[in-house]
Amino acid sequence: MVDVRVRRPVAPSDVEDFRRVADDAARAAGHPVVGDAVWLDLANPSADTALVVARDHDATVAAMHVGAADSVTTPHITLSVAVTPEAALDAVVPPLTAVALADRRHRGGGPVELWVLGADGAWDVRAERLGLHPARELRQLRVALPVDEPVRWPDGITVRAFAPGRDEAAWLEVNNQTFADDPDQGGWTEAALLRREREPWFDPAGFLLAEDETGLAGFCWTKRHPATAIEPLALGEIYVIGVEPSRQGRGLGRPLTLAGLADLHDRRRITVGILFVDAGNDPALRLYESIGFTVARVDRAYACHL
Repeated sequence: MVDVRVRRPVAPSDVEDFRRVADDAARAAGHPVVGDAVWLDLANPSADTALVVARDHDATVAAMHVGAADSVTTPHITLSVAVTPEAALDAVVPPLTAVALADRRHRGGGPVELWVLGADGAWDVRAERLGLHPARELRQLRVALPVDEPVRWPDGITVRAFAPGRDEAAWLEVNNQTFADDPDQGGWTEAALLRREREPWFDPAGFLLAEDETGLAGFCWTKRHPATAIEPLALGEIYVIGVEPSRQGRGLGRPLTLAGLADLHDRRRITVGILFVDAGNDPALRLYESIGFTVARVDRAYACHL
């Protein structure tokens, strides 16, 4: 019988325990089991930030991160779980989830999403038993670099790097228009953007802005992931890419993608490109597949409203 408790505020020792469990789970799975946003939230906790910890004989065997999404237009709570290989998922995930949901209900309720990286049919069944339904699916796509296709910009487009301290307002406006219906990427605030600018991985030279005569038309923001024991090669991610809604359909998405990949390979010497795309975004999937991307992993969000 595991002992499950909520840690709020989260102590540094709790974060260390969670990281150890997440690292062990990742090695067993062959991929990370919690996303980068979890570690960003734990480094910059909000009033909602918590860890729900399951201990067995004084050892942490599983933990669930609770945190608020960055979006202000669709505020919701996200859950991310890590379980040591020695523990059975169906023994620890239900009590962790029950305590996390009870905690959220006590704090006012609202929408909740449990994100599972590398979700499969077993997770679909598990989530249903927990009272959660599939809400979103993200596909991680990968492509070998370099891509053998030149970048051809539409007429009237100029491209430059993001300038910190100058471009935040314009980028936020275009980003939030582009992702108005996206519960994670839409509704970003300046604080959310500045948090990422302070991250060690942030590189403004890899944050490309495409402009026309009236302003920002699109962007491609990239991120380098260093090699790890799980990923022996460094990965280059197209972190966020978007075209301002009134400019969509003018052929800007393809050169933005190619330019980001070219920068990752030519300047940062990366040979594997990755990105995440919503499974329901058929135009984007067709574009990426035509460039050579293939599906490497499926992540799902299971949701409920308390």
